Amino acid sequence: MSERQVRGLIEGQPASDGAGVRLNRVIRFQRELDPFLMLDEFNTENADDYIAGFPAHPHRGFETVTYMIDGRMEHEDHLGNRGLLVSGGVQWMTAGRGIIHSEMPQQEEGRMRGFQLWINLPRAEKMKAAGYRDIAPEEIPEVDGTANRIRVVAGDFQQGDSVTCGAVTGVTTQPLFLDVTLQPGGEVRVPVEQGHTALVYVFDGGMRIGEQPVERGRLAVLGDGDHITLTASPEGGRALVLAARPLKEPVAHYGPFVMNTPEEIQQAIHDYQTGKLTAA
Repeated sequence: MSERQVRGLIEGQPASDGAGVRLNRVIRFQRELDPFLMLDEFNTENADDYIAGFPAHPHRGFETVTYMIDGRMEHEDHLGNRGLLVSGGVQWMTAGRGIIHSEMPQQEEGRMRGFQLWINLPRAEKMKAAGYRDIAPEEIPEVDGTANRIRVVAGDFQQGDSVTCGAVTGVTTQPLFLDVTLQPGGEVRVPVEQGHTALVYVFDGGMRIGEQPVERGRLAVLGDGDHITLTASPEGGRALVLAARPLKEPVAHYGPFVMNTPEEIQQAIHDYQTGKLTAA
């Protein structure tokens, strides 16, 4: 068995999206992170940073995972789906051939904190029907130990002979999405499929990942192996653990569209402008 080690660290950069929501953009279409396309972190108590939200906008060709730590956000889309994302909840949306949706805060004050992750779809699935799933906090399995808590959003987490299946399974890229909290002195071993892209984003405290200390606000890009060892810093730590099967396909992107060729991007823009993006 081989332990994955940190081969690079990425620090997020300030960004703005939607109608002026202030973000920390951690992943920005880096090919070596395939199939992960983008990771945004939002974390503020200033309502001016988030109150305008994300009015109706289109997507095509990928999936979005929105994970709320603190706050309330409402999703609506052209399919008639409507869901309230609350603290500890997840929204998993498959844009497929096209979806038009909005994400609007349902609070006027208080902390808004969470993440949105974009995961690419393989060429064969980019034009499939759009879909949406609202996952309540109580639907996300948890594994609790004396010095750790692991929420299994997607994929499987194995500890000894016990396997915990996440709230989301059956996705082609086989994503693993864990929220790992370690108390001071805590340690956890996370099995990860060899050959899959693996990342750890530390968003509270600090951790040692393999042999490398990683501070809050850093994304660790890991080398290959079959497991990750996370050890808490003296103050404890919390992190997202992400892994998925790389697609190894060309990527063309423009704004809310992610396809394989520039011609497909032009078609997506044309379809949106002519009202055909969401046509069956």
